[in-house]
Amino acid sequence: MTDVQALNRDFEKYDQVRKGRTYRLAESDADAFDEEYRIATLDFEPFLRGDARDRARFAEDFAGALRAIGFAVLTGHGVDPALYEAMHDGVTELFTSTSLDDKMRFRAARFGSVAQGYFPLEETSDIHPDLVEGWVWCRRAFDLPQQRNAPFRPEDYWPHAEYEPFFRRLVLAHEPLFKPIAQAMFQGIGTDPHAYDAKLTQTNFGLRLNYYPPLSEAQDRSGAGRLLGHEDVDLFTILPASRVDGLQVWNHRSGKWVRMRAPAGSIIINTGDYMQRITNDVLPSTTHRVGKPSDGSQLSSARVSFPMAVYVWENEMLEVLPGLGEPRYPPVKAIAFHTRSTSKFYGDDYAVDG
Repeated sequence: MTDVQALNRDFEKYDQVRKGRTYRLAESDADAFDEEYRIATLDFEPFLRGDARDRARFAEDFAGALRAIGFAVLTGHGVDPALYEAMHDGVTELFTSTSLDDKMRFRAARFGSVAQGYFPLEETSDIHPDLVEGWVWCRRAFDLPQQRNAPFRPEDYWPHAEYEPFFRRLVLAHEPLFKPIAQAMFQGIGTDPHAYDAKLTQTNFGLRLNYYPPLSEAQDRSGAGRLLGHEDVDLFTILPASRVDGLQVWNHRSGKWVRMRAPAGSIIINTGDYMQRITNDVLPSTTHRVGKPSDGSQLSSARVSFPMAVYVWENEMLEVLPGLGEPRYPPVKAIAFHTRSTSKFYGDDYAVDG
């Protein structure tokens, strides 16, 4: 493990897109925060249900927010907030009622591009002692349409089979948003809105459940972060707003951190490394982390989140989209791009030659 003073620059050899910024992985008293900046909150309904003018207006605003900081908050997305409440309670139950021995039966390992399975506390990454437990399920862990060589067996992925249909409800609610979110991004930056429609049909994803237990006083003093500063390695992430704050976003223009404040029932969208690559750096992959909540509840209360990372299948090629200038990046197979990037978290032998 690297100490809590580590900088992202210590690991920049793994970056597959230009990032050019320096930050500490964990929150520090020396960090500067911009308390005035507000990440844009946008109503997605006009894009989903409006006419061409409504769609164009939303796409312009959405892309503008993502260009500025790589994050936007969406309301009007059509997902019932009651589902998110149920998921919050389900995540808590999963982590608190499953024994460590049972969890470790599903210890995370690479499958395709993505590390899938359970990550113990302080072992989310090889480079920093994050104070979070995580569990990642990709498409193969759900009873969904896909190519299979054998019948689906939930017990291969889940500590109890009933968790699969429960969390599948979240997948089924979010999957219809994959294409419209990508279409709005692409339209807003002036490229073909439908460029990824085929790639996003029954594509792969990573549903990550995070459980941040209350900190001990020693952990609180240690300087370790709840989740280290990082950029997502995906096209974009769909993150339902958490009951407990703590998400911090790096503003690459001001060099300060911004505290995410998203209304209940909204979803937070951020662009990742895949998206920065294919948009020729137009849409940045933005740094974020989870620090202590503003109400100081980290000693007494757990925090829960359940982001969904949207990928393409590992054999797809990532190429700069037309109309976005002279390509700064050559074409690369998704599995090579993804595993080279995430080798900084899991070790050099994680990388796969595409």
